[in-house]
Amino acid sequence: MRPLLLACALSLALITPALPAHAHADEPSSPVVTGPIPTGDQPRDHPFFATDQNLKKAGYVEEEYFIEGTANRYTTPDQATGTVIDTGHPYKTRIVVRRPISPKKFNGTAIVEWYNVTNNFDYEVVWSRSFRHILDEGYAWVGVSAQRNGVNTPTGLKAWNPARYGSLDLIAGGTVTDDGLAYDVFSQAAKALTHPQGARPLGNLKVRTLIATGQSQSASRLAVYANSVHPLAPVYNVITIVDGGVQIRPDLTTKVFKTASEYDVLSSQAARRQPDTDHYAYWEIAGASHSDRHAYLVNNPIRLRDAGVSGLLAGPTAPCVSPARSNVPYEYVLNAMFDHAVRWAREDRRPPSAPRLEVTDVTTSPATLTRDAYQIARGGIRLAAVDVPTERNTGWNLGVTDANTSACRQGGTWIPFDETTLNELYPSHRDYVTKVRQTTERNLRDGFITTRDADATIRDAERSDVGR
Repeated sequence: MRPLLLACALSLALITPALPAHAHADEPSSPVVTGPIPTGDQPRDHPFFATDQNLKKAGYVEEEYFIEGTANRYTTPDQATGTVIDTGHPYKTRIVVRRPISPKKFNGTAIVEWYNVTNNFDYEVVWSRSFRHILDEGYAWVGVSAQRNGVNTPTGLKAWNPARYGSLDLIAGGTVTDDGLAYDVFSQAAKALTHPQGARPLGNLKVRTLIATGQSQSASRLAVYANSVHPLAPVYNVITIVDGGVQIRPDLTTKVFKTASEYDVLSSQAARRQPDTDHYAYWEIAGASHSDRHAYLVNNPIRLRDAGVSGLLAGPTAPCVSPARSNVPYEYVLNAMFDHAVRWAREDRRPPSAPRLEVTDVTTSPATLTRDAYQIARGGIRLAAVDVPTERNTGWNLGVTDANTSACRQGGTWIPFDETTLNELYPSHRDYVTKVRQTTERNLRDGFITTRDADATIRDAERSDVGR
């Protein structure tokens, strides 16, 4: 490893903080935990969206647990703390845990992901993006089925495998007709990790830091949760909101870290920008799309296996005006975000501020950005994929038959440069590699990428054919 990269390595060997304090009267209940739920040899007798990654090789295990108890419903006033509407609603749901087997492997942090249910089934976007970093760095990952669409709908867990999931219920036997229980369920999932009743989802691992996360639809839920419900009884050290969500209250004491792809800046976040504070950090990523190529390639086989559907195709065969799905490795920025979140929680070292994308007009739809001669956005966090480009990566696209097709818009674009353009940009292979190294080492120094991902970026450039 290069000396410069070693010097910039970001350590996670930090002091142990206390988990969030809260008033006893408002403390979320510790749910009853049962499991791990056995996996059988019958069709669908495994956790929905069970990973196909080689967890054993990484020293990890995947287990599914049921948690049950009673949940409150809350008001969620805009930019204000809510109140309890009513209590005592029975629920039962599942959590999926991917954790190190050995305590020596565990870094003390559990990343708790609120499953995205846009498609009416549980969908784990953050794991799909950052699983390599999670495994390499010793994080535990926990997926929480918090919303009724992932459990009680015709495409939810109960219908997918009635024998396995038939007892789950997020609508209190039909007496709750919305997602009113979701916020308390998500809080109680954290309690299941720190103060379990019954089975122990993390085994003999001792969790020191809890990070809440969610993307897109889940991010919207998390932003409301952060503003209105979590302040009543904080259980998470940091809430990381990826690609979505309303503005965050400036008076929160829980730390909130928000990231936005270029698509999300264009579609909504440009009008919701807020300054960084001691308790709020916000990053924008040039060229990144809401639904990128990396996540698609990781999760599509599992989505086909368990849900029987595929996402928008990647590349020129997609039904979009331009080839679909940005190649910008958004996951590299998320990996750095998680490491910063841990330091923020444990040492109160706030993440570095990041440059914003150059937005010239927030009143247009989408917002208007400044772009270079290759139509690549200016400003923002600039990974080598956009700062030393070999293709046009942007966060926005259009549908062929319907310009507003959401899958196309969110997938962004990926258009390789022709040989003439590449030769003009990079007279030699050495010139290309040098530029990639300079950009990547700058991003490492600035804290927007991890050492491992910086090394991978430079290594990929060295192995490429660009300029040869």
